[in-house]
Order: sequence, then C-alpha cells, then structure tokens
Amino acid sequence: MATDSLPVVDRQRIHDELERARADLRDLVARATPDDLRRRTRGTRWTNGQMLWHMTFGFLVVRRLLPLVRLFGRLPDRFSRVFAAALDAATGPFHHVNYLGSVGGALVFHRPRLTARLDRTIDGLHRRLDAETEEALGRRMHFPVGWDPFFRDTMTLAQVYAYAVEHYDFHREQLSIDGSRTT
Repeated sequence: MATDSLPVVDRQRIHDELERARADLRDLVARATPDDLRRRTRGTRWTNGQMLWHMTFGFLVVRRLLPLVRLFGRLPDRFSRVFAAALDAATGPFHHVNYLGSVGGALVFHRPRLTARLDRTIDGLHRRLDAETEEALGRRMHFPVGWDPFFRDTMTLAQVYAYAVEHYDFHREQLSIDGSRTT
C-alpha cells in the first residue's frame, strides 16, 4: 500500500497519551478504597475493580492487534474484510466473553499487579511504536465494528495505537471511584 498520501503520524502525541493514561490509572489504583473497587460503575454491570482491569486489558489487546494489522495490511483488502465479517458474526459471544474476562481478570490483576501489567504493556507499546516505519503505520485492515464503539471499518496501525487510549478514556468516565470524574 502506498503511503505517500498519508500524513506523518505524530508519534509523540501517542506516547504522551499512553503516559497520561498510565499516570491516571496509577492514581486511580492508589487512591481507590476496597469499597470503591467493589462499587458498580456507571452504566455497566462491572465493578470499578473489574472496569480497571478491562481498561488495562484494552492496552493488551492493542499489543495483539498490531501483528494482525501488519499482516493484513500487506494482503489484498478482501482478506481483512472477510476476517472482520467473520468476527462480527460472533459479536454476541464476544461480548459475553469480554464481560466474563473482566470479571475473572480483576480477581488476578488488581492493585500492584494491575499497574505492573499496565507498565509492562505500555513500555512495550512505546518500544514498538518507536520501531515502526511510516509505511507500517499507514497499513490498514478492516475491523469488526460490532465489537467496540471505537473500531472503525478500517483502521491504520497508527489508529490502533491511538485506540488504546480512546478505549481507556471512554471507560474512565464510567468509573464511580470517589473523586473520579462525573459524567
């Protein structure tokens, strides 16, 4: 895919946004009381503790999406279109697994384990982003738009890096931890 028409990606903005999310999650975890973590979020079935894991898991998902975009971005468009359509066909089961995964994940990843997992993941995203070529950042593939409100029909590798923080910020607004932002 030619990238001549693509704008240069502002890598520093992506790095800064990753660091903002990291600092925010660390602050939330540090000041959350046990009652805060057990309290329900706004508008979901998850508790705050489960939502914190889900927000962290979004960064892990990005690490797994990057090789897919690199691969499908080199193939004819129809390959990723079919792949995305197959995933979209499984949207119902995906949402169920997504919910249960956050319920279970929060049992294992909380407090220092949660922040350590986020630190390792964001550190890895920083390293990968720095190693990407402009051509690679412009590669794109189709996504299952039914899986997440921030998935677009096609997304570039650069957009996938930025997705992690979009996902984080969206769910950040649903937290009901004392002193967290209100919607």
